[in-house]
Amino acid sequence: MWTSSLIDRECVRQLLTSQDTDATLVFVRGDCVVLPAADVDDAHKGLVIATRDEVAAHLPAEALTDRVLDDVAHRLDNIVRDLGA
Repeated sequence: MWTSSLIDRECVRQLLTSQDTDATLVFVRGDCVVLPAADVDDAHKGLVIATRDEVAAHLPAEALTDRVLDDVAHRLDNIVRDLGA
């Protein structure tokens, strides 16, 4: 059975290229949203998927190709699903 992704490469790209130094990926009402950590209120703290620093720490040294972004998106998508999305 095929299911669509909740997190895709564009979500990951937005997180990694955000101008906010503390960029955070949050899953809100079926969408991935990139916010500064300070903008994540108490109601959404449980929906935080990852910070840019957490994701960047696991990236390979080579360029961020679509394939690399897709791999990261797949891993983050699993996290969202584990949260019950």
